[in-house]
Amino acid sequence: MNLPLFLARGVAKGGSQSISRTIIGIAVAAVAISMAVMVLASALISGFKSEISAKIFGFWGHIHITEEQAASDIMLTSEFPISNRQEFYPGLADLGPIEYRDFTDPLGGNGGELRTTQAGVKHIQQFILLPGIISSFQEGERLADTEPLILKGIAEDFGWDDFGQYLVEGEPLNVVPDSTSRDILISNSTARRLRIGVGDRVDFVYFSGLREEKNRAFTVRGIYKTGLEEYDSKFAIVDIKQLRRLLNWQDDQVGGFEVILEDIDDLDAFSDYIHYDVLPQHLYADSIRNKLRELFNWLDIQDYNGIIILILVVLVAIINMMTALLILILERTNMIGTLKALGQHNWGIRKIFLYYAGFIVVVGLLLGNGLGLGLAWVQKTYGVVQLDEESYYLAVAPIKLEWLTILGLNVGTFCVTLLFLVLPSYLVTKIDPVKAIRFK
Repeated sequence: MNLPLFLARGVAKGGSQSISRTIIGIAVAAVAISMAVMVLASALISGFKSEISAKIFGFWGHIHITEEQAASDIMLTSEFPISNRQEFYPGLADLGPIEYRDFTDPLGGNGGELRTTQAGVKHIQQFILLPGIISSFQEGERLADTEPLILKGIAEDFGWDDFGQYLVEGEPLNVVPDSTSRDILISNSTARRLRIGVGDRVDFVYFSGLREEKNRAFTVRGIYKTGLEEYDSKFAIVDIKQLRRLLNWQDDQVGGFEVILEDIDDLDAFSDYIHYDVLPQHLYADSIRNKLRELFNWLDIQDYNGIIILILVVLVAIINMMTALLILILERTNMIGTLKALGQHNWGIRKIFLYYAGFIVVVGLLLGNGLGLGLAWVQKTYGVVQLDEESYYLAVAPIKLEWLTILGLNVGTFCVTLLFLVLPSYLVTKIDPVKAIRFK
């Protein structure tokens, strides 16, 4: 029989009638609120990173394959075309999970554990980027509004499943091999600034030299909105064949390829594998994380914010539990003295109160999980908390529940809290049984 556990149950049952029940209630509430905050914070941070990453990858893909000379700046792809007649295209889309090592020795030797990626390549598509100036027309007259814009040329292999969700008006481009579309997709911010909509005409001017300029007229077929204002305001989407004509490229030439993966966690592994084991020497593969390093560094900072929040709320729970445990010990001084007089050793008595504290923490964790998950469900279902989309790239605070993370938070909070409670339980050793029983 586990005597400390048995006595802890008795103390817990009797505690509801003692003067300490208010303190116990506060301790339970502190643990519950702390757990709810941790669940919400982890869900919000995971959701925020997931939604922003999905928007970036939906527009850019995960890995870019370009001419090596254009690797440093994706806008240089318009100066260094490559052929789409490559051994890896389009067969790379069928590449499944690969084996890789998590560390490569700088001298060329492989080290680390041999691992396998979670999934494979989902899709590969061609693209061309071309900067120029766009102006709008209404009722046959050119408006004074003009602004710089980058046209992204897409082919018939473009993945509308990833990007189509961002269309807010109109239809996707109809890009087919046998004809050239004169339609264009513009962003919501570009349409607002140029005061145009679906069906209106825009004129694009590309300067191929100091004095030479080339014009193309397009009809707005659709309007998209990713929420990434920094990129929405700079890009529009057209048929890739239009850009080939403006650049005087051959029918098989493209600026590069975008590779979309099935699992973002495989990004680094596939980026290295494609670069070293798939591509010819004159081509270069790089992950979009490296090309947009500042944005992803900003996203990574959110992890540090989350860690700070978790530490603060756990400290609040620990301080409240330590206070509650001290009060419990002082309230049960007579019981402690009696147990010592009966021969119970200090550690056995300390375990009684640690078990009792464990009951309190478990109740707080259960209530906190219920509260946190409930609030997360409300936010995910109804979008109660709204955000400034221009500042946060999202209109609604996103929620993504990762059950392993939540389980880890519960187990970690329970273990860390009990570990810190060992210190106040040391007060038991300072109680003299003779004095404790005398003043009963």
